[in-house]
Amino acid sequence: MSAVTVILSIQSSVAYGHVGNSAATFPLMRMGVEVYPVLTVHFSNHTGYGDWRGPLLAAVDIADVIKGIDERGALEHCDAVLSGYQGGEDVGAVILDAVELVRIRNPDAVYCCDPVMGDVGLGFFVRPGIPELMRDRIVPAAQIITPNQFELEYLTGRSTSTVAEVLAAADAVRELGPQTVLITSVVHDAALAGTIDMVAVAGEGAWSVTTPLLPRTFTGAGDLTSATFLAHLLSSGSVEIAVERTAAIVYGVLKATVDSGQSELQLVAAQSELVEPSNTFPVIRLR
Repeated sequence: MSAVTVILSIQSSVAYGHVGNSAATFPLMRMGVEVYPVLTVHFSNHTGYGDWRGPLLAAVDIADVIKGIDERGALEHCDAVLSGYQGGEDVGAVILDAVELVRIRNPDAVYCCDPVMGDVGLGFFVRPGIPELMRDRIVPAAQIITPNQFELEYLTGRSTSTVAEVLAAADAVRELGPQTVLITSVVHDAALAGTIDMVAVAGEGAWSVTTPLLPRTFTGAGDLTSATFLAHLLSSGSVEIAVERTAAIVYGVLKATVDSGQSELQLVAAQSELVEPSNTFPVIRLR
């Protein structure tokens, strides 16, 4: 393993705003992580605006970029591959090929997949076939996954209305292949009003962190969460430490975004939150 953590991040990119690699690369670098960003799209802005411009990169072009990185001898230094939204099955295949190649170059490398498919209240927002691809091929290849509550329910076919059900669903998805599961946003029947939980489950235990529920939704927050959790899991080797630090960092950035009145994540203005969060929240061992 290299002295500096290195992550190959294969995600979308936008020129304006922060989603995909545009929400992951700067925070990771600010935390001291080297990033090899590989773009799957390069849009003017995220699609939530309704209108956007720019290209979807062809799977063959994405694969070519990864091949070029390998030709520099760089993949042997990668500690992890990180992926998020996948526009089509051909891109998913390229990501799986990249994971296999990185593992050949560095057998200790891990794959962290954010299985982006949909969300509570929105349903699925990806192309038909992507949820099945995630469930049947992508998730089983990952050591770490970071679904939201909606995505966890789809992957397992289980309800998650109680903490016990959340843990049971996490155990079920771990049986598909992943060793570590971070459920990035959990609302359950015993939650205090105005709060939201982040729950991490691994072989050695399960932990939750409760933070205030902020009064809006945030595009790109999941991308920031996945990158942050992976970085801290790699640096600490502890799921408990990783979820505690991730919850503090993400809350700090989101709170600064709310306070700014801006729609896009305030990653630059709130960059101190990435390394020295203003708030800390207790981590509770669930089992």
